[in-house]
Amino acid sequence: MKSDIEIAQEAVMKPITEVAESLDIAADELELYGKYKAKLSDELIKRVENNKDGKLVLVTAINPTPAGEGKTTVTVGLGEALGKMGKKASIALREPSLGPCFGIKGGAAGGGYAQVVPMEDLNLHFTGDFHAITSANNLLAAMLDNHIQQGNELNIDTRQVVWKRCLDMNDRVLRNIVVGMGSKMDGVVREDHFVISVASEIMAVLCLANDMEDLKEKLSKIIVAYTYDGKPVTAADLKAVGAMAALLKDAIKPNIIQTLEHTPAFVHGGPFANIAHGCNSVRATKLAMKLSDIVVTEAGFGADLGAEKFLDIKCRKAGISPDAIVLVATVRALKYNGGVAKSDLSDENVEALKKGIVNLEKHIENLQQYGVPIVVTLNQFVSDTEAELSFVKEFVEAKGCDFALAQVWEKGGEGGLDLASKVCDVLENKKADFKMIYDDDMSLKDKINAVATKIYGADGVTYAAAAEKQLKAITDLGFGTLPVCMAKTQYSLSDDATLLGRPEGFDVNVREVYVSAGAGFVVVITGSIMTMPGLPKVPAAERIDVVGDKIVGLF
Repeated sequence: MKSDIEIAQEAVMKPITEVAESLDIAADELELYGKYKAKLSDELIKRVENNKDGKLVLVTAINPTPAGEGKTTVTVGLGEALGKMGKKASIALREPSLGPCFGIKGGAAGGGYAQVVPMEDLNLHFTGDFHAITSANNLLAAMLDNHIQQGNELNIDTRQVVWKRCLDMNDRVLRNIVVGMGSKMDGVVREDHFVISVASEIMAVLCLANDMEDLKEKLSKIIVAYTYDGKPVTAADLKAVGAMAALLKDAIKPNIIQTLEHTPAFVHGGPFANIAHGCNSVRATKLAMKLSDIVVTEAGFGADLGAEKFLDIKCRKAGISPDAIVLVATVRALKYNGGVAKSDLSDENVEALKKGIVNLEKHIENLQQYGVPIVVTLNQFVSDTEAELSFVKEFVEAKGCDFALAQVWEKGGEGGLDLASKVCDVLENKKADFKMIYDDDMSLKDKINAVATKIYGADGVTYAAAAEKQLKAITDLGFGTLPVCMAKTQYSLSDDATLLGRPEGFDVNVREVYVSAGAGFVVVITGSIMTMPGLPKVPAAERIDVVGDKIVGLF
C-alpha cells in the first residue's frame, strides 16, 4: 500500500477556484495562495450571512489508543461520500501544528484515500495562520516585559506574570526558562515559560471570534499578569490590542482547500484539545454551514474531551448545534481497551472485544445526554473478522444507535457510502433536541462536577489547596459564569492515562485552575498536562527530506 504522502502527491487536484465554484463562491471572493489553496474574503462572509444554515454533523471518537481510530480520516471520507451521493457537502477541520508533524503524532490531513490536499502545504506552514498567532502572542509578551522594564506603571507583580511565550515546535528545553539575564538594559530577571502555539490563548480567541471587532474585544480581555494587590492586567491595559489585531488581520479569514475527491474543505485554526476547546474556528464552521447543505466537522481527541468541549463551549459561544453525531471506533482499539497487546490486535478475540467495548458504551451514553442522534461507525481494518464486526453492530444497535462500517482509508468516498447513507437518514428522519450538560449560572465547582461525573464517570472531584484558592479568586473577579475547559489526559475517561476501558470508583483530581478571559472559559487542570511537548527519541523530522521538487517522509 502506498504511503499517505505518495497518494497525496499522485492526486490530480482541481484549481481551488473550481472547487469553490461548487459552493457558489465567485473567484473574486477568494484570496489565492497559489493554485490550490485560498482564504475566503470578508465580502463573501457578508454576502451569505442571511443564507439558511445547512445541517451540521460532528465526528468524534472513543479514547485514542496506539491501535489508531482514524477520526479525521472518517471525517474526510464521509465528506467525500456525501459528495459522491450528489449532496452539496463540505468538511470543516483544524489546521495541523508543526510540532506533531516533526515529532510523533503526525499531521491532520486524514489518511489513505480520505485526505485533504495539498497535504504537504497543509502540514507545513499552510497560509501562515499559526505564524501570525505565534507573532501576536510574542508581541504581547514583549510589550509586557517592556512595560515592566520601562517603569512598571501598572504595578505588575513579576511573580504573577501568567502570559507565556510560544513556538509552534516541540521544544522541551523552553518549558521553563529565565529571561532578563545580562545587564540592567536587558530587562527584569524573572522566570518565564513557553507553550506550543496551539496552546496559546490567542489561538482559542481567534477560533471563537465572529469577526475582527469581536476578535479585538476578546484580545482586549486577555489577562497577562496580576498587580501586587491582585488585580488583573490585560492586553488592553498594555495597549497591545491594535497591533495584535494587525498581525491577525489575514489569519482570521477561513481557508479553503479540497479532498482527494474535490469535496471543499474549510481548514482553519487549531486550538489544543486539552487546555483549549480543540475545534476549528467558529468563522469557518458558520461559513461552511451558510454555503453547504451538509457540513461534516470534527473535534479533537476522544468524545470525553473534544466532543464535550465542542458541545459545551463552542456551541454555547457560537449559537450552533449539531444535527447528528458520528462516533468512530475500531475493532483493534476496542480489543486494546480489553487488554490485548498491540502486537496481537490482528488476531480475532471476541472475548477481549466484549471487555473493551465498555469504552464505546460510555461514550455512547455520554453523547446521548446531549439529545443528538448518534451513528456509530467502525473504521474497518482488513484484520477485522465477521464475528467481531457482528458483535459490535449488535451491541451498538441495542444501545439505540445507528451503525455503519467505513472503509474510507482504502476506498475513499466509495468506502463511506454506507456511513453517508445512515447519516442522511438520521438527518432526514431524526430531530436533535440539543441540550448542554450544565448551565451558565451554575458555580464553577458544579460545572466541573457535572463534566467529571456525567462524562468521565467519576464519583466526585477533589481539589488541591492551590486550586481551591484559584477558584475563589476567579469567581470573585466575576468569571464564575464562564464554561469550564477541562484539561485531562486523552487516553482514559479518567484523569489517569493507564486506566483503559470504563474506569469506575475514581475521583478527578484538580491541581490548578486559571481563567482564559479572552477566550471566555475557565481552564481546569487535572493530572499532568503538557503544554509544550518534547520530541521522541526518534523524531519524525529525521525521515523528512526534499528529493528533487518533492517532500518525502512526511507520512
